Amino acid sequence: MNQLPPLANLLIVLLAIWTIPWKIYALWLAAKHNHKKWFVALVILNTVSILEIVFVRKVIKKSWADVKEDFREAWQSFK
Repeated sequence: MNQLPPLANLLIVLLAIWTIPWKIYALWLAAKHNHKKWFVALVILNTVSILEIVFVRKVIKKSWADVKEDFREAWQSFK
């Protein structure tokens, strides 16, 4: 069995770190705003958070400042 090169492993970890918070945030917003079709689409599709970012920015209309603040508040709640 071939092992992935270290750079590939790092890339996979970085993509997971990038994708997971976006996935959770978008799903939370979809549920909060009763966007059932978006919720299902977000659960099924996973394209390196592109769909999640489109939903958050274009459908919910969150600015980057709002997103940053929401992520900051969520991070603080874990400390």
